[in-house]
Amino acid sequence: MTMLHRHTTASPAHGTKSAALLFVLLIAQLMVILDITAVNIALPSIASDLDLTGSSISWTITSYSLIFGSLLLFGGRAADLIGRRRMFLTGLGIFTVSSFTSALAGTAGALFAARAGQGLGAALLSPAALAIIMSAFQGKQRAKALAAWGAVGGAGAAIGVLVGGMLTEFTDWRMIFYVNLPVAAALAVAALKIVPADAHKPRWKGLDLRGAVLATTSLGAIVFAITQAEGAGWTSAQTHVFGLGGLAGLAAFAALERRTDTPLLRIERLADRAVGGGLFLMLAAAGSLFGLFLLSSLYLQNVLGWGPLSTGLAFIPLALAAGIGAHAAGHVVGKHGVRGPLAAAFLVAAAGMTLLSQVGENGTYLADVLPGMLVAGFGLGIAVVSVSIAILTGAADEESGMISGLNSTGHELGGTVGIAIFSTIAAGSGAIAGPQAASGIAHAFIAAGLLASVAGVVALAVLPQARHFVPKLRLSPSAMPTH
Repeated sequence: MTMLHRHTTASPAHGTKSAALLFVLLIAQLMVILDITAVNIALPSIASDLDLTGSSISWTITSYSLIFGSLLLFGGRAADLIGRRRMFLTGLGIFTVSSFTSALAGTAGALFAARAGQGLGAALLSPAALAIIMSAFQGKQRAKALAAWGAVGGAGAAIGVLVGGMLTEFTDWRMIFYVNLPVAAALAVAALKIVPADAHKPRWKGLDLRGAVLATTSLGAIVFAITQAEGAGWTSAQTHVFGLGGLAGLAAFAALERRTDTPLLRIERLADRAVGGGLFLMLAAAGSLFGLFLLSSLYLQNVLGWGPLSTGLAFIPLALAAGIGAHAAGHVVGKHGVRGPLAAAFLVAAAGMTLLSQVGENGTYLADVLPGMLVAGFGLGIAVVSVSIAILTGAADEESGMISGLNSTGHELGGTVGIAIFSTIAAGSGAIAGPQAASGIAHAFIAAGLLASVAGVVALAVLPQARHFVPKLRLSPSAMPTH
């Protein structure tokens, strides 16, 4: 640790090296985030090429975000024990190979498997990159570095839809994955020169492999049950076996973690209303946000017949609205706590989803999509940041990494489950393309509005009052979100 500290407090030359280190880590995180929203825009093209139908289309995103989200806690623990640079480079390597395999995929199964490999690489790379930032920067420099990390997380979604639209419009959807290869190669070379070497040998003892496998398998079973329920039937044996089996697996995971000396997650921390309630609300906020991107993209391309590039450009107002909401959240929460602002934010999001539920076969972007996009985007921008503040404020210093990992896990898994549910509802009309697809998409927007409304009620019922929360927040400046 002293070596890392020495790296952060030296001469002007060191300042240049610190900037280069931060740049490498931010580009790596941006690459990880882009591969969610960029693929969102390319879904109709991918579905056409690989003959994807119904809710199976969503697995192009779900197979990535499910593995990514469910292994983030494990990735953070691995970075601490095995070495941050080692795990960064390992994750980067796995992500790169999987990107190449994704680009070459000729069948749906091959693409889903390759995307799962990308998720594994991202789950190892992202926590390691954040851990390197936390150790290499101190004081005000750390605050600036974390702010930049958070900005990349927010801007990545907007950049992703533009990049995905341009590549799909002018080349081919496979370029979304091919473009990762030269970027990853440059990152690997730079990381070997710039990222500080690990000071200790790998320590394999303490890695909770059983917990990681159990959590991932259980969550995968639940998502599979949801996505296949429309075809198999919500009351079918398949849906019950996978759904109830997944829930039982999560209960077993909780029991296992309570008996593990070095758990991925200290389950008892969920008893804190800001942490446990915040986790549920993060699942709802991220699920709504991911669903908003997916359903809007499907409507613009499959119903209105827009191309990938024009669809990407159409998301710029949504990204701006969400960014304004995210910026406002920190100021509002600092004065009024999280309970009231979150309840209001979710109700605003519900209003936006209600506007979007009016989309029809002959709708237009300006009249039927843009107003709801702006309202829902603003509300969800406030919600995601406010929930992060709620969760992170409940963390003691010695568990800040674990709680931060929980926050990021909730974000990714919420998005995964949201995409699974809303795409299944959207496909319920029996059509995913053409004017007739509008009915299913409208129903999915109604479901999203109901979810946001329920989340608003939960925020009022569960989260701590401002007079208890605000003093705690002022004692915990590190609670400002980094994802």
